[in-house]
Amino acid sequence: MPPYKEQGIVLRSAKLGEADKIVTVMTQGAGKVRAVAKGIRKTTSRFGARLEPFTHVSLMLYRGRGSLDTITQAEIIAPHPNIRADLALFAAGETMLEAVDKVAQEHERNVRLTMLLLTGIRALDARPADSTAVAESFMLKLLSLSGFHPSLTACAVCGAADPQLFSAGLGGAVCNGCAESGVGPVSRAALAYLAELAQTDLGVAGSVAQPEMRVRKESRGLLYGFAEYHFERRMKSVPMLVRTTQ
Repeated sequence: MPPYKEQGIVLRSAKLGEADKIVTVMTQGAGKVRAVAKGIRKTTSRFGARLEPFTHVSLMLYRGRGSLDTITQAEIIAPHPNIRADLALFAAGETMLEAVDKVAQEHERNVRLTMLLLTGIRALDARPADSTAVAESFMLKLLSLSGFHPSLTACAVCGAADPQLFSAGLGGAVCNGCAESGVGPVSRAALAYLAELAQTDLGVAGSVAQPEMRVRKESRGLLYGFAEYHFERRMKSVPMLVRTTQ
C-alpha cells in the first residue's frame, strides 16, 4: 500500500526487539496509530529523539497488514521540552496522554480529541502557575467530549438545584431524593471548583484561584474516580500527579 502522511502527538513508546520501538501517536487524520520505528534505539538511528512522548510530529508511514504500521520518516513540529524538564508539568502531561490513550480508538479519526490534546500540551509547555489545574480542566473537557461530562451544578437525574451527594454511576452530583444507597456526600466548594475548571480555557486554567487543599483533594478524588468509572480502567499516572501537588 502507498505511504501516508500524518501529524500528531506522541503518546507513548515501548521497546520491540533489540533496536526497535512501537510508538503510539494520536494523529489528526487517522486517529490513534500504533507503528514500528525500526532501529530507533541504535545510536545511528535517523529518528533520534523525534518520537518522544509530548512531541508534536509530522510522520510518513506505511499501513501494516496487521495492527502495526511502520514509520519511515519523522520530523519535529514542536518538541515541548519544558514538560520533560519539570516533574509537575511531566506528571500533568502524563495524565493527559494516558487519558487520551484510553479513550481514543485505533485508526478512528477524531480531530476534536487531537486538537484538545495539542491545546493541553501547549498550555503545559507554557509553564502555567498550576499544572495540576490544567490537567484537571483537560480531563473534564475530555469527559465531556467523550459523552461522560459529570453533572456539577444540578442533580444528574432530576435536575434539582444544590445537590449534595455524588455518584459516578448516576452521572455526577445528585440530590437526596435520587441518590442510591451508599452514595457519598460532596461539598458545594468542590463542585463549584470543578465547574469552574470545566468552563475555563486550558490556556488560562493554570491561573484559576485555588481553594484550600481539603477542597482540592476532594475535587480531585471525585474527578478521577468518575473518570476511572467511565473509562473502566485505572489511571496509572494519577498517583504521580498527586505527589507533585501535595
